[in-house]
Amino acid sequence: MSKKLSAQQSEELLSILKIRFEKNKKRHPDLDWSKVQEKLEAQPEKLWSLNEMDITGGEPDVVGYDDKTGEFIFYDCSAETPKGRRSVCFDHEALAARKEHKPNDSAINMATEMGIELLTEEEYKALQQLGEFDLKTSSWIQTPERIRKLDGALFCDRRYNTVFVYHNGAQSYYAARGFRGSLKI
Repeated sequence: MSKKLSAQQSEELLSILKIRFEKNKKRHPDLDWSKVQEKLEAQPEKLWSLNEMDITGGEPDVVGYDDKTGEFIFYDCSAETPKGRRSVCFDHEALAARKEHKPNDSAINMATEMGIELLTEEEYKALQQLGEFDLKTSSWIQTPERIRKLDGALFCDRRYNTVFVYHNGAQSYYAARGFRGSLKI
């Protein structure tokens, strides 16, 4: 599968991203869209990943800039966990271990195919400083190896105006649980 958008697809996605960027200035008050666009146009594979984030319902937007690496940081900013990435267990190992009623995929597999990373706990909490996300859904997050070795995985949501971090078996999946991703460009 080609990980490059056509010229028309690129133009359409850049337009969507620019509108979202301008509509949500509070997420990136000191950043300039022209610099973001310049980086995106220079890295078509990253633009492809952003398109994957968008078509699965993530509504990716710039949430910061890393001064050390010179990279813009995008997160999924949809109000709820992206619809096209729900009902998935945590990783391939968990998917393979299910004997029946297997989900179609796992969060880690999907993220890898999309060229993105699951949010860390710190990133998830930082996202919640920019708005209220996952009021009805929850999102798998990166899980420490010591927890994963015991067949567990972590997820987060926001309830009662508080961000909660929970645990579940990595094999579990629910209609209201998906994952949010990050991408550095």
